[in-house]
Amino acid sequence: MPMDAAAVSDLFRGTLAELLGIRFVEATPDRVVAELDYRDELTTVGGSLHGGTLMAFADTIGAVATVLNLPEGASTTTLESKTNFFAAGRSGTVRAETTPLHRGKRTMAWQTRVTNDAGRLLSLTIQTQMVLT
Repeated sequence: MPMDAAAVSDLFRGTLAELLGIRFVEATPDRVVAELDYRDELTTVGGSLHGGTLMAFADTIGAVATVLNLPEGASTTTLESKTNFFAAGRSGTVRAETTPLHRGKRTMAWQTRVTNDAGRLLSLTIQTQMVLT
């Protein structure tokens, strides 16, 4: 399903992605890139980006990547998601980039790296999306 970054952003109006402030930068069948600005509402009491924020960010990006690879009339849902956290996000803009690990007829798996302004890896998510026909 061809769709540019602006069209993806329009698709998510009124959803959690918009509430989080996710901005899509690139959206192709081989790679989706998005950004999210640090703000207090997305943090823990200690001031670092909440793990749930990073997981929701990664899940959204992986779902978009799947949508860009779906056959006509199909949809998707997340089957499984695993996130490792490596560093705290404490300011600036975080960037997520997802690339495919597997694109099959029934499932797709994506790897999403979330980094800070300096390129430091904050989290790595691997998720499996089911293709619903």
